Amino acid sequence: MIITRKPLGRRTLLRGMGAALALPLLDAMTPTTKAAEMLARGRKRLQVIYMPNGMMMENFFPKEAGENYTMTPILKPLEPYRAKFAVVSGLSHVQAEALGDGAGDHGRCCGSYLTGVHVKKTEGADLASGVSMDQVVAKQFGESTQIPSLELGLDPPSLVGSCDSGYSCAYTNTLSWASATTPLPVTTNPREVFERLFGDGDALNATGRMAQLKRQASILDFVADDAKRLSANVGANDRKKLEEYTQSVRDIEKRIQKMEQAGGDGAALPTYARPSGVPDAFEDYAHMMIDLQVLAMQADLTRVGTFMVGREVSGRSYPEIGVPDAHHPLSHHGHDPEKIAKLTKINTLHMEQVAYFMKRMIDTREGDASLFDSTILLAGASLADPNNHEHRNLPTVVAGGLVKGNRHFVAEKDTPMTNLMLSMMETLGVREEKLGDSNGRLSGLTA
Repeated sequence: MIITRKPLGRRTLLRGMGAALALPLLDAMTPTTKAAEMLARGRKRLQVIYMPNGMMMENFFPKEAGENYTMTPILKPLEPYRAKFAVVSGLSHVQAEALGDGAGDHGRCCGSYLTGVHVKKTEGADLASGVSMDQVVAKQFGESTQIPSLELGLDPPSLVGSCDSGYSCAYTNTLSWASATTPLPVTTNPREVFERLFGDGDALNATGRMAQLKRQASILDFVADDAKRLSANVGANDRKKLEEYTQSVRDIEKRIQKMEQAGGDGAALPTYARPSGVPDAFEDYAHMMIDLQVLAMQADLTRVGTFMVGREVSGRSYPEIGVPDAHHPLSHHGHDPEKIAKLTKINTLHMEQVAYFMKRMIDTREGDASLFDSTILLAGASLADPNNHEHRNLPTVVAGGLVKGNRHFVAEKDTPMTNLMLSMMETLGVREEKLGDSNGRLSGLTA
């Protein structure tokens, strides 16, 4: 093969009128297809999807261990991707138990989910947890991306006071801790996510953003000429990628604009800042945020992300699936068959969002592979049976191209969840000797 032109730089941007838009990996950015494939495989990614208020455990874990288990009701949405994920039982977070601190299981379980640390019971500013697994990875991966990590969620944060029996809302607002005393904020507004990825967000308030939106119908309008020029100088495959990529950006922006227009000129997406009560709103919202997370990885703006389907103690209702009841009170089902059925519906709806995330990652191509091929995805909850606030045998799914799928992997009873996280990190090329209460690694699960 003879190379007739100089390859494009990996950080090539579309530019115009002061706007700049990052590009996904194109064949023209590397001198050969083989080199492109090697570059893509070298960019490993970590994603975490968190579901609040535990799970209806009898409808989550398969009864059989090993391969070819019978799919359970809550896991049913993942069935098309059976070969790409493993169910893991036996993992526990003992550090989320009271250990003398009394009530507050929701605050502790969320604060310890990615840290493995028994958090300090406080309603004030003297928070104490530990560095979370995603931030350990982000510290290394962030050296190669514009954004070290992206923290998204669907429930608005509580800003003051206690959210659970003497525990600050900071513990339930996020999964991510940059240090033992620094929780990272979760973004719940799609417009803010978009502007963080593509600029112009920090200096504008809601009114200013809408004014700018009226002047600038789309970021792509300003880079259209540059995209046209670039398209003329790359191969047919790259032109197709450019077209698909720019269309995905435009589609997301149009959807956000449509939501904003429904709220008035000065709206800051109030629909997104409240629990869903409108039919179809929850799933539309979840899909939009997932699309933004995938877009950020496609453009290689970040390789680490967390996505909170809800906060602990979430009272969101789901009338669109026949569950008008608030989630948290319903999770204390008291073995009532009707409440159990409703809780299972909520858990299944949340798992459908995991399935959508997997599908989007699988469908997004990068060279001859997909984004999913170089990703490890952890999905689950930091409570098992919510009726008893159980912190042992946590509902856990591990997925991605770096995972041995089609299995129910049974770990030794009360294996620290952090053992799995250490193994995930090592597979990603991030070597740590300890995380929180880890006492080893969980071997045999990742490739």
